[in-house]
Amino acid sequence: MKLAIASDHRGFELKEKMTRFLKAKRIRILDCGTDSEESCDYPDYILKAALAIRQKKVDRSIGICYTGIGSAIMANKVRGVRAALVQNVRQAELSRAHNDSNMLILGAGFVRPAQAKKIVATWLKTKFEGGRHARRVHKIARYERKK
Repeated sequence: MKLAIASDHRGFELKEKMTRFLKAKRIRILDCGTDSEESCDYPDYILKAALAIRQKKVDRSIGICYTGIGSAIMANKVRGVRAALVQNVRQAELSRAHNDSNMLILGAGFVRPAQAKKIVATWLKTKFEGGRHARRVHKIARYERKK
């Protein structure tokens, strides 16, 4: 599996911890920045990670900012991206099982590193259930194609 990961300055520390965690699991990483805690704008980096999904450079992506809200809004502007702002393991599981999320958004100000590792591990291992959920995901995709 190959993942893109991106953050702004307030998510940088958690991004670095998640990158080490993922590499230890032998997951290939495309780091879309930022590279420091110097103030920057999250859309610049989150967009790169979202586009990596659309361009099929990666299987999935992770985005991190302080609240996660802006990152989720930005990522979901990219056609084909289903970004889920997740704050607990159950949301991570359901975002994959029911929504086939392909981008995980974390709020570094609201999710501690130990919890983030559990969230990411659950998100990575959970499969999309399909069935009635596939019908709903297809409706979203159909709407996106009309835009």
